[in-house]
Formats: sequence, structure tokens, C-alpha cells
Amino acid sequence: MNKRLFVFAIPVSVAMAGIYLYFTAGGGITAARTAQVVSWFRDPASRPELMMTLEAECEDAPFIFPTNGLIGFIWDDSFRPGHRHSGLDIFGGTDVGVTPIVAAYPGYLTREVDWKSTVIIRVPEDPLEPSRQIWVYYTHMADANGNPLVSPEFPQGTSEVFVEAGTFLGYQGNYSGNPGSPVGVHLHISIVKDDGFGNFLNELDIENTYDPSPYFGMPLNAYSNPDTIPVCN
Repeated sequence: MNKRLFVFAIPVSVAMAGIYLYFTAGGGITAARTAQVVSWFRDPASRPELMMTLEAECEDAPFIFPTNGLIGFIWDDSFRPGHRHSGLDIFGGTDVGVTPIVAAYPGYLTREVDWKSTVIIRVPEDPLEPSRQIWVYYTHMADANGNPLVSPEFPQGTSEVFVEAGTFLGYQGNYSGNPGSPVGVHLHISIVKDDGFGNFLNELDIENTYDPSPYFGMPLNAYSNPDTIPVCN
């Protein structure tokens, strides 16, 4: 191996090892799926049958699929001891700012003043239980330094703008919340509970979110699907 290729290979190998250790450190239900995800990261074109497509509709589920990509991690996956994942991580297999994201269901979009990479959409009537309100949270729409990839139609400070399902929201990015410390390029989406007073709860706590499986018509709960990458049959 020539010196230039060797120098390049070291950080790539370290990054891959870091991804694997990060997602398997908890030991539990995520490990089997993680091995498949890591293999896919090495060659995103290798498993086309695992790739979901933008606006796909599964069975009679009410939500359309919000982006293109592989569903790498699902609701209630465990990345480390004590951690429970509150949503879905969908990896486009592309560079930052390439893979589009759309609204999965109609509602009223808000982007708070300090949100660089995030929007949330209020759904006044949950399609599965119309008596309750839910919120659909989309994030990582910025580059590693926090430069937004959210649609310019929704600047910071946007409040309660109605959007239809399929409305363009932005592009997949790799912003982690800490400039210069990127994550893999993906969309994180979660379905968040209302606090009973018309506000969304903190989506970082899984107890504040709903299992997305019936909304998308796929096995997206890690306890019922401990080891496979979900796809729309």
C-alpha cells in the first residue's frame, strides 16, 4: 500500500471501529442489526433491497416515508447501557445536503429560533387515535458546522405554518449539535407526545415518544424486531 493510501486508510478504519463500538457498547438488542449497518456503510450500493424510497407508502399506514435510505436504527434500540433510542435513524448513503427530506404527514410546522437543523410538525389529530395530538420531529438537517440544510421556506423562528404530506423540509446532514463533531449523514425522526397543554415533550426521552411502527406500517420497535433492518413489504 502506498503511503498516501495508508494515511487515508487509518482514519477510515478508526471511524468504522468507532461506529461499531458506539452502537454495540450496550451489548443488547442493537448488536445484530449494527453488524449489518456497518457492512452497509462500507458499501452503500451493496444492499439495494434494504433501501427505502421517498414517499413510499407501506400497507395502509397513514405516514409516507420521509426520505431515501436505509433504516439503520429503530425505536428502542440500545446504543449503550441505559440508553433507549427514541426514533428512527435513516441513512441516505450520500454526502451532506444531497438526500431530500419531506413531511411524512400534514400538520403545522415550527422551527424554533435556536434550531439549526430541526423542525417539528404538530398533528392536531393523531391518525391512529384522533382524540390526541402528536408532534413529528425531524433533525440533523445541517452540516458538521451547523450550517442549515433546512428549506429556506422555514427560517428559524417559523411558527405554525401548515404543510401537506410530501412538503420539502430540507436535506440529510451530519450535525451533532456540537460544531466540528459530526455524526453519520442521516435523518432522525420521532413521533412525540403532547404534554396535554398543546406543547411537545422532550423527544430525547423515549417515554415521551410513540412506537412509530403503526404510523409507517413496518416493524420499527426493537423489542419485536431485534435484529433485522426494516423494509416495506
